[in-house]
Amino acid sequence: MIRVLLADDHPVVREGLCAMLESAEGITVVGQAGSGEEAVALASHLTPDIVLLDLRMGGMDGVDATGHILHASPRSKVVIVTTYESDADILRAVEAGAAGYLLKGSSRMELINAVQAAARGETVLTPSLASKLFRARAVETPPLSDREIEVLRLVSQGLTNAEIGRKLFIGEATVKTHLLRAYRKLDVSDRTAAVITALERGLLS
Repeated sequence: MIRVLLADDHPVVREGLCAMLESAEGITVVGQAGSGEEAVALASHLTPDIVLLDLRMGGMDGVDATGHILHASPRSKVVIVTTYESDADILRAVEAGAAGYLLKGSSRMELINAVQAAARGETVLTPSLASKLFRARAVETPPLSDREIEVLRLVSQGLTNAEIGRKLFIGEATVKTHLLRAYRKLDVSDRTAAVITALERGLLS
């Protein structure tokens, strides 16, 4: 049974979401909150599998609440459900640790599927929002230079900095500089993480 906590400052919205979820086999709503602060307190007490969280509420908003909920109940997954779909809002929610982002106009099956997917550990994103998230991340993250990609590709082949320098006819210190710049752009701290992240983004294919 997937245990869900609902958080929205509009009682009618909460009741509507509750009715849709309770109609699905294997899902139960264990609590309802009318504010971000209440959602954090209930999540800490109930430790739900999924928290469906409104983005804009009086007091603590959904993004701030997400961080507090995940701290209070690390095993919970937060899915933002909102009417807002700006690039900045989506990125803030995902960076805060949200497992997904759905619009309130989503159908009953989309909502149920999202809860089930989040419970399986998958990222949930309304299809129309996927491109927005991609654009927002692309704007925020500076692209790697051709040389930085070249250095990372050689790192992925197991070469040392000295070997990379000889192969590219540059100094070892220059290799380190390229790597450090790549680390910052990829938001990682070591060679292995840099290569893995670059591979995941399709930069080394």
